[in-house]
Amino acid sequence: MRSRRYSDDVLAAASRRPRPGQRPVPQVEAEPGLVVEDFEERFCGAVVAFEKDAVTLEDRHGNRRAFPLPGAFLFEGERVTLVRPAAQRPAPGAPAKTASGSIAAPQQRAKVAKASRIYVEGKHDAELVEKIWGDDLRDVGVVVEYLEGVDDLPAIAKDFQPGPGRRLGVLVDHLVDGSKESRIAAAAGRDPHVLVVGHPYIDVWAAVKPARLGLEAWPDVPRGQPWKEGVLRRIGWPASTPQDVAAAWRRILRAVTSYADLEPELLGRVEELIDFVTAPEQG
Repeated sequence: MRSRRYSDDVLAAASRRPRPGQRPVPQVEAEPGLVVEDFEERFCGAVVAFEKDAVTLEDRHGNRRAFPLPGAFLFEGERVTLVRPAAQRPAPGAPAKTASGSIAAPQQRAKVAKASRIYVEGKHDAELVEKIWGDDLRDVGVVVEYLEGVDDLPAIAKDFQPGPGRRLGVLVDHLVDGSKESRIAAAAGRDPHVLVVGHPYIDVWAAVKPARLGLEAWPDVPRGQPWKEGVLRRIGWPASTPQDVAAAWRRILRAVTSYADLEPELLGRVEELIDFVTAPEQG
């Protein structure tokens, strides 16, 4: 197998149970103007805005950063769980929505996965798709797998044996005219049961809106330099080891709480793939 299904850890919610003997962490409502400090990243600021399941803090320099709610923060030196104020919570009876903006389906038993699949390039792509579209994909029984690159995509698509009721959708990074990726995608997408689409970004990191990380824009990295490490050095984050890169991705992923945190060039392509692999076959 040249594709790899991401592990169950990607799908599972992180356990946040208190350790034995640990006293309960008090909840504090994120009222506008409340000054708190992020428990992990040490970003200190006042509450200035809300989005779905997220709060935006602004520090004394005017920098803004979004954090998921509920979340662990320091308030007046004590650890607290910051929650959305009662006035900001959905009205009773209002339909719940998923991170993609879809109406959440009622709780139901796990479904048998469809034969159709969505392939993405790497683990980070898979984790980002899961975070925003995971609920929707589970509802329709579609599994996401990652490839660790697309150089062998034509052979992988052929091995998948696409056909009626067995469609393959593929999301490719840096799919622009004249690129290596565009030539590979053209070769792999000749089967009517295979759809290859892509976004223009050299890496899926750049599909996250930079404002979510307090950046005006993702920095330019000269050709020939590793893109992730180059980005991290230019924004002042550690970039010496693979562990530094992994920690940076976890920080980026934490900042993403809904579809509004992603660029439309990625949103549209993922929605297109979901529509393709779930569309009924024409008789």
